[in-house]
Amino acid sequence: MKNKLIKVFFSLISIFSLAQTKISSDEIQIKKSLTYFVNCVKAKNMNQAVSCIYPKFFTIVPKEQMIQGLEMAYNNPVLKVNIQNFDFGVIEKPELIGNEYFSITNYGFKMQCDVSAANDEMQMNIEKALKSKYGKNNVKAVRKGIYDIDAKMRACAVSKDRKLWKFLVLEKSYKPYLDKILPKKVIDKI
Repeated sequence: MKNKLIKVFFSLISIFSLAQTKISSDEIQIKKSLTYFVNCVKAKNMNQAVSCIYPKFFTIVPKEQMIQGLEMAYNNPVLKVNIQNFDFGVIEKPELIGNEYFSITNYGFKMQCDVSAANDEMQMNIEKALKSKYGKNNVKAVRKGIYDIDAKMRACAVSKDRKLWKFLVLEKSYKPYLDKILPKKVIDKI
């Protein structure tokens, strides 16, 4: 009886481990793809960064416009951005909808934003925009025109093969665009 109990116990552990392995495999692939995207942005390689974005997004916003927007935000002499301490939060189990897998992915990073080269009015406007986007408590003034930001973000990871993942940042302000390209089941999670 004792041997049977031990065998059942180890069988359950094995089954549980196999189930976890599948989830971990998806998480590893999503983390790998998202880390590549963030590293492209950090290296200011915007063409490569844009290649990580879900292609259906470019039916709404032209790819060139997206590249220009990223260049303005991350490769601008007046607005210096330094991304640090990138980490992951909860990554939902991918769900097959139609012929694609979707996973809501939470991530965050520390970021320093230096706008000290801008005039006072522009600095004030940028500070307001940062607090609006990241939350008042997540933006700290280090000194005039320099801010430390604790950015908590969500993205939708999309894949056809569960190996190569493309991303869309999920923000309520983007919802009108996202409604046109994401399944309702995903939109309802925003």
